[in-house]
Amino acid sequence: MSPFKLRQVARVLRGRRANEGHSLLQFIARKSARLIGKALKSAMANAESNFNVPVDSLVIDGVIIEGGSKLRRHLPVAKGVSHPLRKRASHIRVILSAK
Repeated sequence: MSPFKLRQVARVLRGRRANEGHSLLQFIARKSARLIGKALKSAMANAESNFNVPVDSLVIDGVIIEGGSKLRRHLPVAKGVSHPLRKRASHIRVILSAK
């Protein structure tokens, strides 16, 4: 998933409570919302198990989307020519804080 598509959904989450953000992502009908939701759920579970922070007190400080590797492919078009395709990947980083 390209970083641009992920950043469009990530903008909605900054500053919200973690539970509220997770429930909000379930109603956004995009693949990027599902991927960010998985990362948010993992971050919430890590905060609860590793740092003994209750999930109700977590706030989303930020969601950082960074570009990852690109798979280079080619799309055949007319007259024996091909156009380059870059299948972009991303790194999703969720930053939570206790309120």
